[in-house]
Amino acid sequence: MKTLGFLSFGHYQPVRGSRTRTARDAFTQTIELAIAAEEIGLGMAAVRVHHFGRQASTPFPLLAAVATRTHRIEIGTAVIDMRYENPYAMAEQAAAADLISGGRLQLGLSRGSQEVARRGYEAFGHVPAKGMSDADMAVHHTAEFRRAIAGQPVASTDPTAGPVTGLLVEPHSPGLTERIWWGSSTRASAAWTAERGMNLMSSTLLSEDTGTPFDELQREQIDTYREAWRSAGHATLRACPSVAVFCRSPATRTASTSGAATV
Repeated sequence: MKTLGFLSFGHYQPVRGSRTRTARDAFTQTIELAIAAEEIGLGMAAVRVHHFGRQASTPFPLLAAVATRTHRIEIGTAVIDMRYENPYAMAEQAAAADLISGGRLQLGLSRGSQEVARRGYEAFGHVPAKGMSDADMAVHHTAEFRRAIAGQPVASTDPTAGPVTGLLVEPHSPGLTERIWWGSSTRASAAWTAERGMNLMSSTLLSEDTGTPFDELQREQIDTYREAWRSAGHATLRACPSVAVFCRSPATRTASTSGAATV
């Protein structure tokens, strides 16, 4: 093991005995935890993102605050539900947080996990197009987000204002495209992740059951990712086991969505 980190849910509740009674308590305690984690040599401070609940929901202000109080520890998410996100607004916020941190942002994304709200993403203004599922919409949002952070034009200038040119999402943070992780819960989605050149976050909540013990099934998932990565012709191999962590080694990068460690 080379790196160990933590994942915070950011829960708060005004109940008897709670030391985290308000949202402010949760945010300030997460910042303090990240500072302490860096002081003892941990390598990752990650937050879980959920909506319509008393916990962290919009990670970028919190991650930027952590970045201003730390110097070395990596900061990230596990995971952002892309059904809820405006990809270009998210690209602006992610780039800003990454620039403030000096390039320490590691973003975990996914189709999303269980939420308390039924079709809550629709309340945020994101309704799947006809013939598209919510998972399809999350994939589309992810593709547009990655296009934006890669510095590709996403809009054009008004022709009445001068020559028509492509407009980029600003600010831009070079290198952020290499630090995007997809939370995968199946072997098939692990292969999909590799084919699209994203890092793998191997979840502790695999959604397929083949009768194989969890550790062996997860091993199969990671092997599937590695093989698909090679077949896609990508230069650097990335992938990682689970337990709630981001994992990293010279030949391998992977991450787990429930903690943070490196193998």
